[in-house]
Formats: sequence, structure tokens, C-alpha cells
Amino acid sequence: MQRLEILDGMRGYFLVFMMLNHLTFAGGYLLVKFNHGELGFVQDAQGFVFLSGLLVGMVYARRMLKEGYEAGASKIRRRALEIYRYAASSLLVIMALGLVLPHSSTYWEPWLWDLAGHDPYYAAASLLLIYQPTYMDILPQYIVYMLVAPPLVWLCVKGRWMWVVAFSVVLWVAVQLSLHYPLIASTRYVLDLVHEGRMLRTAFNVFAWQIVFMSGLVLGSLTATRQIDWKKVFTPKSTALAWAALTLVLMFMAIRLSFTFGVMPEEMSKPFRNLDNRVRFSFIYLVNFLATGYLVTWMVIAGPEAENRFVRRLGNGIRGIFSLSFLRLIGRHSLQVYAWHVIVIYLLKGFEYHFGPFNEWTKTAIALCAVASLAIPALYRERASLPLLQRASTPGRK
Repeated sequence: MQRLEILDGMRGYFLVFMMLNHLTFAGGYLLVKFNHGELGFVQDAQGFVFLSGLLVGMVYARRMLKEGYEAGASKIRRRALEIYRYAASSLLVIMALGLVLPHSSTYWEPWLWDLAGHDPYYAAASLLLIYQPTYMDILPQYIVYMLVAPPLVWLCVKGRWMWVVAFSVVLWVAVQLSLHYPLIASTRYVLDLVHEGRMLRTAFNVFAWQIVFMSGLVLGSLTATRQIDWKKVFTPKSTALAWAALTLVLMFMAIRLSFTFGVMPEEMSKPFRNLDNRVRFSFIYLVNFLATGYLVTWMVIAGPEAENRFVRRLGNGIRGIFSLSFLRLIGRHSLQVYAWHVIVIYLLKGFEYHFGPFNEWTKTAIALCAVASLAIPALYRERASLPLLQRASTPGRK
């Protein structure tokens, strides 16, 4: 299986768990508890953003290498415009549905906030990507990263990737030190001059989360330009860092579970909570993400060739999961599937409001149907290659 197919499977994996995690029912539901997010501080958004950066580096660094900077840069800018079209379309669909669905301002208010009241100022702010309703907040930061990506990819192509890494780390540290607050305060002041109210709303600090995207961009660019050989980096013999990564993953798992079951001593929980800031992508999220990313990558690349039989089986099992045809299908069309999942999540919120509450079996059935529906936009985009449609369009067939 080609490397990009594995990456498509990974994106599909994160899309499935985004659907499960974003789906809400009164009283919660059991199925959502069976996911990696319950075992640490690595969540779907991190994997999705990282893989997006990785593929940007792999695809556009190769183009720049062959055709020059401007050829790659123009493609990146067009991709950013395409992402904006989907982000804006998702928003417009939800706003249109809000005008026709009864009581939508009630059950969508926790997600849309002031936009639920059909305020035109907040609608404009949402289309400008500064007021981001719940679950419509990943694509705006992706657009920002795409707009600044061309010169960064070019630096990597020219072998100056350390400058990109250094800038990314410094920016992340600046956010952890709250040095970004003057910029936020001044932005809010300007927006208040236009319309009094909270018009700046984001779930991700774009200056902090960029470290996830940029790390993927650098690694993807180095891969495309053959400045790095992953088979030499991740070998069955290089187990020291893999063991270190596993140790860190188990540590974060123990911490997360201790919070879940309420057994974390107060003396330990206080300082830890000060480090737990998802919006800023704080220290614990970064370290847990790096450890998990290294461990999974080692298992996928080196695991199937390891000396230990259990490790080999585990490595092949992980590869098998990411090779599932359903995951690869939706991963190939991740942008369209993500936009689709937003609309489905909002519609199901209204469905529960009018016909709920549901029992556990019904919740599970709805969740599984929602996951299965992710294939609809992907199959539509691949409709020309579907055997059934090919036979139907063949001359002479009835």
C-alpha cells in the first residue's frame, strides 16, 4: 500500500471520531467513551491538523521542486480559497436551516451563540472567520495556515527548514507566556467600534496550534524533497525513543484516567490543571501529541518488522486499521466530509430536540448511521469511478 493511502486512512480515522465526539445527546452516550481521547490528551483535531500540514508539505514541496515557487504557491492559494468556500457554505447552510427549522435558535444557541438570533453583524463576522460557531472552527485556522504556507514550504525546499521550526516554536512559547494578549485586546477594541459585543470567538488559538500544522508541513516537505528517509529514522532496532514515547503515553493515560475516576490527589491535580489549556495547545497537549505521534509512526513503519512477535502483530494491526477501505475513502475527501459532518451534527441536534430523549440503543444506532453517512460526500465525488454507475452509463446496457 502506498504511503498516501495510509495517510488517507489516518485522516478518515480522525474524521470518524470527530463525528462521534461532536455528536451530543441528553445524558451523553456510551459509544463515545470508546476512543483515544479518553486515554490521554491527544484528540482528533490535533491529528487532523497535523496530517493536513504533512500533506501540504508533501504535495506542494514536490511541485515547487519541479516547477518553481510560484507554481506551488498559486496552488496553495487556490486550495485556501477552496477551503474557504466549504467553510462559508457550511455556515450558510446552517444559517438557512436556522430560518426554516422550528425552535432552532433554542437548541443551536449553545453552539451558535449570538448567531442563533440571526444577527447580521455576527453573520458577517462568521463569514470573515473571526466569529466561529462550534464545530466550524478547524477550517478557519487551516485557511490561515495555508495563506502563510508558500514561503515556509519554499524555505524547506531550499534546506532552511530549521528557520520554520524555530519561528514556530518561538510563536508557540509566546502564546504560553500570554504575549499574544495585546493583539487580542486591540482586535476586540476595533470590533467593538463596529458592533458592541463579543464578535471575536475561536476555539483554537491560531498562534499556538500552528506548531501542529507547521511540524507536519516541515516533515512533509522534507519527505517530498528526500531530505529525510523515514525507513532509516524508524527502524526495528531503534527502540530507545519508542520506549520513551510509550512511557510518556502511559503516564498521560494514567493521569487522564485518574481525573476520569476522581482518584487524582488534590496536591497533584492543582498544578496539572494549570497546564491543561486546549485552546492554547499547552505543554501537556504538545508533549502527549509528540509522544503518541512518534509511537504510532514507529509502529506503522518499523513495527511489522520488529523482532518481538507481539510488536509485529500490533504494528500490522495498526496498519490494518488505517488501511480500511472506508477510512481511506472518506480520508481522500476530508474537506468535503468534514463540511458534511458539521451539517449532520447540527441536524441531529434538532432531531433529538424534537423526538428525543433516546435510549442507549437508539443513540448508538444514530451514531453509527451518522458515521456511515460520512461516505455519502466521498462516494458522490467518486461517482464516476463506481462500477454500478459505470455499467449504467455504458452504451447498449439497460
